[in-house]
Amino acid sequence: MSDDHGWTAPGTEGRRDEPTPPPPSGPAQPQHGQDAPPPAAPPQPQYGQYAPPPQAPEYGQYAPQAPEYGQYAPLPQAPEYGQYAPPPGQPSSAPPQAQYPPPQYAPPQYGQPQYPPPQYGQPQYPPPQYGQPQYPPPGNGTPAYAQYGAQFAAPGTPEGWTPPPKPGLIPLRPLGFGTLLGAPFQVLRRNPKATFGSGLIIQAAVVVVTTLFFVGLTVFLVGRSLNAVGDDADVIAAGNVALGIIGTIVVLAVSLFASALLQGVLVVEVARGTLGEKRRLGELWKAAFKRVLPLSLWLLMLVGAGLIGLAIVIGIIVLGAISGTGGGVAAAVLVSVFLGLGFLVLGAWLGTKTAMVPSIIVLERKGVIAAIRRSWSLTGGYFWRTFGTIALVGVILYFASQILSTPFSLLIGIVPSLIDPTGTGSGIVAIIVLYVVFIAFTTAVSAITSVVQAAVVAVIYIDLRMRKEGLDVELTRFVESAQSPDEEGRWPDPYLPRAGA
Repeated sequence: MSDDHGWTAPGTEGRRDEPTPPPPSGPAQPQHGQDAPPPAAPPQPQYGQYAPPPQAPEYGQYAPQAPEYGQYAPLPQAPEYGQYAPPPGQPSSAPPQAQYPPPQYAPPQYGQPQYPPPQYGQPQYPPPQYGQPQYPPPGNGTPAYAQYGAQFAAPGTPEGWTPPPKPGLIPLRPLGFGTLLGAPFQVLRRNPKATFGSGLIIQAAVVVVTTLFFVGLTVFLVGRSLNAVGDDADVIAAGNVALGIIGTIVVLAVSLFASALLQGVLVVEVARGTLGEKRRLGELWKAAFKRVLPLSLWLLMLVGAGLIGLAIVIGIIVLGAISGTGGGVAAAVLVSVFLGLGFLVLGAWLGTKTAMVPSIIVLERKGVIAAIRRSWSLTGGYFWRTFGTIALVGVILYFASQILSTPFSLLIGIVPSLIDPTGTGSGIVAIIVLYVVFIAFTTAVSAITSVVQAAVVAVIYIDLRMRKEGLDVELTRFVESAQSPDEEGRWPDPYLPRAGA
């Protein structure tokens, strides 16, 4: 028994004064075959303190797993009052909640794009970061060079559409029917001094030459008829008829030559205007006169073909009149009418097939026979388009000229009788002035119509070559190379035929 109060267990004598060891401060180590206890939650920070950063897992413990495919990461819990939210990129120290918020995307894994998915109504690409090139997002867009000219596209055109280049008179592409009709009238507006001036000079020269020729021929024939006596009167009358026919042929030849020369001038103007160039009157005439000999030969062929057809019709009428019977004359007239219609159709067909000859002679520098073959080939497959365009422009010009000329024609018939109603000749000066004004006006109208008719053929020629030979590509290359300061780098004349053409 001890002197102390209380009972003591047997065997504990002598150990009473030994100190009791303190409990272990760290977590208890797991025994063999046991799992490690879960780590204790870190203490919550006090007011004004920062939350401690997350601790790395100890040896033998696993880091929190990322959400598997199809699962959502828990939404970080908002900090309590007085606490600070964790900086971006660091997870919150609050333990995960049992309930999940609305669907959110998990943090990106290694190798995944580091920008959030687009929300409804937001652009599908994040704004460029500082220092990064501001390229447009990838997609089905067109490259920058394909967007050139897109601001000139009509509303509703597809993205990336570029209008064809138009450096001058017409766009460099196969032309529509409306462009074919409108381009010849734009020739006058684009370069009126060279185009209308050329037409006015040529038409005025034709009027002066034909007027002087007919006045002189008329005076000569009237003098012969007045001096004819006896049996010579019939011979002189027949000679006057022959001279009148010859005079008509001469005037017709002069008119055709002037028309072809004007067409040559207008071919050069349309060809250079298509490339954006604007030539002066002297330059156009110089370029046209270089090909005046083959143009003149072509005119002689036209006049010869017209004379042959006219001679056939007149010969049939004369044979019917010589027969002396009414039936023969009627048959001759009927046959001549049908022949005239047949020659008209044949002339329209041949004229359409050979309408490109002056343009080919001037621009491609070919001879007459080669130009005829070339024109025949170009119009192949486009006969009705060519004929319809030329005919429609001719009809428009005819009615326009008649509308403008009819008031002056009425004045010419009425004003002289008002000026000199008694016929004494007192108002002869005013009448002459009126006639001069009328002739000048009709000459100006004729110049306009001639310019438009010549221009439409040149425009059709360029359109046919763009459709059948890809001339628009050659014209585009020439326009681009013309801006090069290097003379050797410039493209050759695009209107010259390529090898084998």
